[in-house]
Amino acid sequence: MTIKLMATHTILTMFALLMAAHFKSISSTNLPPKDDQDLRLAMEEMQKANYFTFVMLLNMLPLNPKFLANVTFLMPNDRMLSKTVIPENAVSNFLHRHSIPSPLIFEHFLYIPTGSILPSLMLEYLMNVSNGGGRRSFVLNNVKIISPNICTIGSSIRCHGIDGVLNPESNISLHTCSNTMVPVPPPPSLVAPPPLLPPPPPSLVPFFSSPEDDFPVPAPLPADSSQHISGSSKLSLGRKVLKSMATILVPLMIGVSI
Repeated sequence: MTIKLMATHTILTMFALLMAAHFKSISSTNLPPKDDQDLRLAMEEMQKANYFTFVMLLNMLPLNPKFLANVTFLMPNDRMLSKTVIPENAVSNFLHRHSIPSPLIFEHFLYIPTGSILPSLMLEYLMNVSNGGGRRSFVLNNVKIISPNICTIGSSIRCHGIDGVLNPESNISLHTCSNTMVPVPPPPSLVAPPPLLPPPPPSLVPFFSSPEDDFPVPAPLPADSSQHISGSSKLSLGRKVLKSMATILVPLMIGVSI
């Protein structure tokens, strides 16, 4: 009887171990791989730079895919955050407002000209750029970057310290941006060309020349000068008449004589 009990206990123990191993393998298969490595590295760098309150805010939220890669955090320091009241239901908006959806080191910011608009992870919140060209003269809305390049170990997360909190009141709205845009004229290829005028009708050429073609008509003279025609003009006109008559009569005379 004792041997049977021991055998039964052994079988149950082995069955329990097999079931535990089975469930362990299933759970390990269903768990996603560790993809928050860059975020954990960035949070370690934040703590080393004494941005403990910002790290605490990140830890208050469930793991957000938007914070895992391709993001730049703008971090107020602990002294600034100690003066700011952030309700628990507003932590997500606060972090999204202080994040840019691209990993930018400070040297990248220096290429952005004054008047440009940067987006944040909060779609309706935009940041106006004022670039003074120096290491402590780059301003986004109401804050200035004072501690650049704090997070640099990870490949896709960057973070910088700022001297204040980005308030919702400092937002540059899309309506304001649209009002400051200058309308651009359409390219020449899209402008309708002017209508083409029809070609002028061809001039009519007479088949036979008129007598005026052989004898050009002199330009008319003023009315008061018609009485002062010189004798030379009359003589020239008489010679032309005689020449025309001779041209007609000479052939007739030759025909009669024949």
